[in-house]
Amino acid sequence: MNLEAIDSYGQPLPGRFDRLAALLNALGTLWIVALMLLINTDVVGRDVFDAPVRGATELVSLSIVGIVFLQLADTLARGRMTRADVLLDRLKHTRPVLAAWLQALYHLVGALLMAVILWAAWEPLAESIRIREYVGAIGDFTAPVWPVRAIMLVGICATLIVFVLLAWMDVRRALHFQEQGR
Repeated sequence: MNLEAIDSYGQPLPGRFDRLAALLNALGTLWIVALMLLINTDVVGRDVFDAPVRGATELVSLSIVGIVFLQLADTLARGRMTRADVLLDRLKHTRPVLAAWLQALYHLVGALLMAVILWAAWEPLAESIRIREYVGAIGDFTAPVWPVRAIMLVGICATLIVFVLLAWMDVRRALHFQEQGR
């Protein structure tokens, strides 16, 4: 870990967890490509053969949720989450110790929020499996909902871990800057 870096984003995470986050992101990207093929096949099927792909709409709506959660951890690790950081950018140059402590706090709050979401998401997954929840219409097309809910949990867990690792890196950086007298 580069303790002199301006922040922890884009740095290798402890345990090389950034590789797992990147792998999840890549799976999300492949899923996007599959969706593009599905949508194009549906459009061609509707226009040329008057035969749409059954369940295309349902699969797209389910997929968007899964893709977002697969790509969330890597987005965070690379510092690409949407945020207003005008003050933080200034502090990184003028008061790096304070900036590192503020980022650690931000990442700890993010970890706490992910933990709350994770806790809240278990019951809907269990219920989805128990009642055999599906999307679509019986006799036409149905798809189970639980796999996407499970993928959401994987993404939430990965994002929670990334938040914790970034907070840890921020604390180490803040302590390093304090030792340097910055």
